[in-house]
Amino acid sequence: DEIVPTLGLPCVLKLPDSGFGLDVVKIETEESLRKEAERFFIKSELIIAQEWLPSDFDWRVGVYDRRPLFVAKYYMAPGHWKIIQFGEGEMVEGKTQAMAIGEAPEQVINMAVRAANLIGRGLYGVDLKQVEDRCYLIEVNCNPNLDAGNEDQVLGDALYREILGVFARRIAERKGGAAAPSAA
Repeated sequence: DEIVPTLGLPCVLKLPDSGFGLDVVKIETEESLRKEAERFFIKSELIIAQEWLPSDFDWRVGVYDRRPLFVAKYYMAPGHWKIIQFGEGEMVEGKTQAMAIGEAPEQVINMAVRAANLIGRGLYGVDLKQVEDRCYLIEVNCNPNLDAGNEDQVLGDALYREILGVFARRIAERKGGAAAPSAA
């Protein structure tokens, strides 16, 4: 009863543990809101409603160990409002454009780091929308994908070395010593 007066229509309804755009629906009418909410409540005790914020792309900032690791624009699938469109047995994705951290708007990076740091020191994929001069937090993914040729477009193998370096440092800290240099 609070969704339409608060967010208006259209809006977005989703399950909190959905991934890759599954169980994320655009709601256009109060009737479809009731229908989709009933369907979602069969799967979960919690559903999320978000304001409809159309954009050509979403930002994804990878945050690891409390600092930005990568940033990318995830463009919407051609002719669709989501990054991934699921059709009859096929999946169509929009393109991904990674860039250097310093090339992204400062407010995007700052908001992503602040949001991830509220959760912890892990590896997070923070999704944001930028509409005109405002930045909106969409979600923080605790298990973000890192796909070769996408998120690593700028850093290449250095992205993976950075992740492994944090693992090595944390293991060394638990053992009470410094990480041994690699022989490779």
